[in-house]
Amino acid sequence: MDIFVVRNPGLMTSIQDLGRFGFLDSGVPPSGALDSFACRIANLLVGNPEDLAVLEITVVGPILEAVAEAEIAITGAEMGATLNGIPIPSWQTVRVKRGDELRIPRAERGCRAYLAVNGGFDVPVLMGSRSTFVRAGFGGLEGRFLKKQDVLKKGDCAVSGRVRSLPSKFIPEYPAKVVLRAIPGPQDDSFTNAMDLFFAATYDVTAQSDRMGCRLHGPVLEHDKDAPKSIVTEPTVPGNVQVPADGQPIILLVEQTTGGYSKIATVISTDIPQIAQLMPKHTVSFECVTLEAAHLLYRDRERILNEIRGHLRY
Repeated sequence: MDIFVVRNPGLMTSIQDLGRFGFLDSGVPPSGALDSFACRIANLLVGNPEDLAVLEITVVGPILEAVAEAEIAITGAEMGATLNGIPIPSWQTVRVKRGDELRIPRAERGCRAYLAVNGGFDVPVLMGSRSTFVRAGFGGLEGRFLKKQDVLKKGDCAVSGRVRSLPSKFIPEYPAKVVLRAIPGPQDDSFTNAMDLFFAATYDVTAQSDRMGCRLHGPVLEHDKDAPKSIVTEPTVPGNVQVPADGQPIILLVEQTTGGYSKIATVISTDIPQIAQLMPKHTVSFECVTLEAAHLLYRDRERILNEIRGHLRY
């Protein structure tokens, strides 16, 4: 069912879900929404399963014309969205009807917003996911960012008429300064003289950051004298903090599969959504945590998600 015509695509608007898993051995990264929390909540707000496809909107958003009635929700970065020129709330269900114009101007706080529609955005499933991997040109809508005059389709799902909203206590704030919790390693033994600096320093987010990695600039992290500046290429996971020869760390994200640089630490999965919302010149510091602490934090996040699910589903 057609739901939107794209009048202006925005900067880098793509279709994403929670990711494509099980294909790293074939060089296929997970892709998917960088801010999985905002993606999940957007779907819940319109009555969808959490893994249906949404629009990931980066910095500058699209202008969409509705061609049918639907329920939508916008989460993540605050972008000043309007419907027919009237501001609409984020983190809440909104009904659109045929002929309505939805504008999502630009990020005012945070970096990425997520637009869900009841029934989810309908594109082919490839390797178990509808996510777009632009560099390889597959998934999503023809493997690319949206362009003008694209017609977006949604799954078959009736409008419920229910307005759901996320309680304010659960809405993230997206500050310009974040502390990311990280576990040392897997190659922390190459940085015995730099570990204290890494966990004490503050780094600036650079404009070269993207869905592959968040590039940072700040104090140089030097490898130990006898440690190699590169390693045999090995699989990576989102959150790995690579240190290239220039000593400037890169936090790897969802469109990387392997890497040949030593990894000083790994940001815990619970904190990846914070990275998704960082803009250039925002600052990052790191807090050392244990694996056991990371597991506890993950369980805390799941407890919060379960509380939200209970609130939004009933």
